Amino acid sequence: MIFDLDGTLVDSRLDFTAIRGELACPEGVGVLEYIQLLPESDRRAAEQIVLDHERRGAERAEWIPGARECLQFCSRRNLPTAILTRNAREVADLTMTRLGIQVDILLAREDCPPKPAPDGLLQIAAAWSLSPKRLVYVGDFLYDLQAARRANMISCFYDPALTDSYPDETDWHLADFEQFTEMLATA
Repeated sequence: MIFDLDGTLVDSRLDFTAIRGELACPEGVGVLEYIQLLPESDRRAAEQIVLDHERRGAERAEWIPGARECLQFCSRRNLPTAILTRNAREVADLTMTRLGIQVDILLAREDCPPKPAPDGLLQIAAAWSLSPKRLVYVGDFLYDLQAARRANMISCFYDPALTDSYPDETDWHLADFEQFTEMLATA
């Protein structure tokens, strides 16, 4: 089981509209991708803006209902768990330390190309010596689902608002973690 962090396991209340506004990032372009398009002289300041927002999010992050229990269930069943996030490692570490999140592997944006690239998911599969087809990636955004598809993993869309977005990219649809833990218990 591989999970996204923000918006999936935790709610850090990141304000992407504010981030995009401060960066002058156009709609339809990922924030990290936009920063890579900036002249090198502007990148560091833009990266700092994102990092400052992420750090504030990590300091106020709270568990998504049922997510902690789902990870505990996976641990009891000896199911390996990992997190793949587009966040900076220091921010992911801060969130995980504050909330006591324990997984076998954490990959952040310094460790691999950001999602929707499948590299991080494939790196985790290789570390576990498992076929990607045997793994599930749970996320709350299109990039998560695209990364799972590109890695040939089961894509699970965490969608508590029941938007039914991204149906072509979603193998499993998840309204809440209680439902997910029940599904894992009967598998």
